Amino acid sequence: MKFGIDRLLEDASLRAPLDGQRVALLAHPASVTADLTHSLDALIAAGLNVTAAFGPQHGIKGDKQDNMVETADATDPVHGIPVFSLYGEVRRPTGQSMGTFDTVLVDLQDLGCRIYTFVTTLRYMLEAAAGHGKSVWVLDRPDPAGRPVEGLTLREGWESFVGAGPMPMRHGLTMGEMGRWFIDHFGIDVDYRVIEMDGWAPESGPGFGWPESRIWINPSPNAANLNMARAYAGTVMLEGTTLSEGRGTTRPLELFGAPDIDARAVLAEMERLAPEWLAGCALREIWFQPTFHKHVGELCHGVHIHAEGSGYDHQQFKPWRLQALAFKAIRRLYPDYAIWRGKDFKYEYTDDVLAIDVINGSPLLREWVDDGAAEPGDLDALTAPDEAAWADVRAAHLLY
Repeated sequence: MKFGIDRLLEDASLRAPLDGQRVALLAHPASVTADLTHSLDALIAAGLNVTAAFGPQHGIKGDKQDNMVETADATDPVHGIPVFSLYGEVRRPTGQSMGTFDTVLVDLQDLGCRIYTFVTTLRYMLEAAAGHGKSVWVLDRPDPAGRPVEGLTLREGWESFVGAGPMPMRHGLTMGEMGRWFIDHFGIDVDYRVIEMDGWAPESGPGFGWPESRIWINPSPNAANLNMARAYAGTVMLEGTTLSEGRGTTRPLELFGAPDIDARAVLAEMERLAPEWLAGCALREIWFQPTFHKHVGELCHGVHIHAEGSGYDHQQFKPWRLQALAFKAIRRLYPDYAIWRGKDFKYEYTDDVLAIDVINGSPLLREWVDDGAAEPGDLDALTAPDEAAWADVRAAHLLY
């Protein structure tokens, strides 16, 4: 099984159109070849005229731990080329940076979730390239969460840096496929090419999207393993809540908890409300004490989600519904619990809106949780049509 970067390096005919061109690379720490050489080093060693690099959120080195921690422009200390930050003073490429290359290679490992900002950065690069007459090549990589689709579609007017367009939370596309959808949906007139993977089998176990032969490299500091990638379409919603998502522990975004909830009671209520939403994974009661971030230094009671091992069922696992159900259980058990972070918490450069609504692309999920009369079937009735519609839309853009 070969990723796009490996095919490009191995096949001179694929690289031939880049002869005589100035090439830029949009990359992060997971942008590595099969032998773990960083793509920047590998492309330069292959003879490409790499004249610039771009880094997304968390930086090209992946050194920025938390959200909304910006990265400055820099000069690569080894190759002496400019490195432009797309998560600093700007999030869209500037005219100055676009003047440094002819073709940009996008080699970003995604997690298959709308809110993961590399998706938005791809859209912004496509739009900038269209405006400046540049070419964009995506060196494709797997969607580690695989093909399943889940979650509400982002509603009009709720676009943000964590919501690049009307797609559900778990979109089931690779970055190369996502670029095809962006171009079609937004009518972007850009020279675009995907260097496809060879042998990707997203419906085959045990990886279901992530090949076991490939070493996992964190694409962002808190994306530590495949379990996190699978759970993320649900656990990312915790960023809009007062509950800990495990930042400050060794298993961030695989768990949730707080000092003032009874996790056993929450699990029991989840089981009572919608046991079918808990299928495909194992849930384990845990205690943890974050060393930084929410509830730092406090003992939290929580739940660890294990979308791995013998209990994992790729088709049955529904991380977005599972996490929504946890919120609903907490609301039923503790009616006055302050689940949601307030409007004073400005999530990803938004203003005067609740983070949970920004994350979900509308207030619909929050309103369902807070409505005492709303049942799991009501959320299904809202969400299932969105999921079916997206499955139909994305079909034309699938490459594998």
